[in-house]
Amino acid sequence: MKIVFVNRFYAPDHSATSQMLTDLAAALATHGSDVHIVTSRLLYDDPRASLGAQQVIDGVEVHRVWTSTFGRNNLLGRALDYLSFYFAASAKLFEIVRAGDVVVAMTDPPLVSVVAAWVARLRGARLVNWLQDLFPEVATNLGMASARGAGGRLFRWLRDESLHRAAANVVVGRRMHERVVALGIDPSKIAQIPNWADGKELRPADRGTNPLRAEWRIGGEFVVGYSGNMGRAHEFQTVLDAADGMCAQTDIAFLFVGGGAQKGGVESAVRERELLNVVFKPYQPRESLYQSLGAADVHLVTLRPELEGLIVPSKFYGIAAVGRPTIFIGAPEGEIGSVVREADCGICVEQGDVGGLVKAITALRDDPELCKRMGANARRVFEARYEKAIAVGQWRRLLDGVADKETS
Repeated sequence: MKIVFVNRFYAPDHSATSQMLTDLAAALATHGSDVHIVTSRLLYDDPRASLGAQQVIDGVEVHRVWTSTFGRNNLLGRALDYLSFYFAASAKLFEIVRAGDVVVAMTDPPLVSVVAAWVARLRGARLVNWLQDLFPEVATNLGMASARGAGGRLFRWLRDESLHRAAANVVVGRRMHERVVALGIDPSKIAQIPNWADGKELRPADRGTNPLRAEWRIGGEFVVGYSGNMGRAHEFQTVLDAADGMCAQTDIAFLFVGGGAQKGGVESAVRERELLNVVFKPYQPRESLYQSLGAADVHLVTLRPELEGLIVPSKFYGIAAVGRPTIFIGAPEGEIGSVVREADCGICVEQGDVGGLVKAITALRDDPELCKRMGANARRVFEARYEKAIAVGQWRRLLDGVADKETS
């Protein structure tokens, strides 16, 4: 049996889906599985990149297909990039998938599960959908016209058919599980496996010995961090207003590390407001991620409330791994908000509550013991629920079960 994953990005790319997939594929290969990846030749933050067509990385056979390279800034260009990947990936899948194999489709690009379901059916393979988000619902809630009307209904029908045809559908949170059940999918075909971080790579460390704090000239400040994708699903007005209101407090710095569709707008707003307490840094290499995450005293995680159950911000797991508290901006009863409250590993603030965010930051700055305790609680809940080894074990059992169904 081969396990064939399909996703638009893979190592050395550092986007969230790529890192999750790279971790899982390498771990499965280490345990003796025959693992293949069908992916693009692109890097998430560099559409001009062109990686090799065929590679073996940590025992995983990587097949990189050609796609167009218009990038993420233009919606039409992005659609063409998606379309070219659908065609190229389906051809490669048809070439390498055989009867009895397991095809695992992630959700970048959206609706790739439709392509994977078609190939799996023709080849006599089993399909597993790994749902990092739910499209077109995400697009609808973000106000994208293409996801409305007849087009949106067609997208939903195609997506739902691929979920019904799958041997299993993996969701990354409790709220998403509820959403998929509500679509009429057989609950026995739904497995909940949260995303994760590697607790050996990412561990708590003393902020005072972190070289990046000195390099980035934030050595003495209380640092409020935001790490990772600044995408359309995330809300930044609350953060910008809080930074503006706290700009006179020279012992507090806001640190943004990463990129994404909203980064340019956030940078422009910072320049217009002349916020000298905000620092921007690019994505950091994975080998130094523990230092990057550890450079902040507390981290921000944001999610628009209307997207609860459709997306789970995976940045939370790395934050918890390095033992830092989270200030979650969004729905307190949502996926991450519930964990933050129940594990007492941070503070929840509703979107738009600038005063509440200022109060939360001030409370953690003024009470180092509170900050330390919440950070320790974060690491504790991470080790209990979100350590990579836990998720890999869950995935191995799931895939073994899918394979047994095929051969029974």
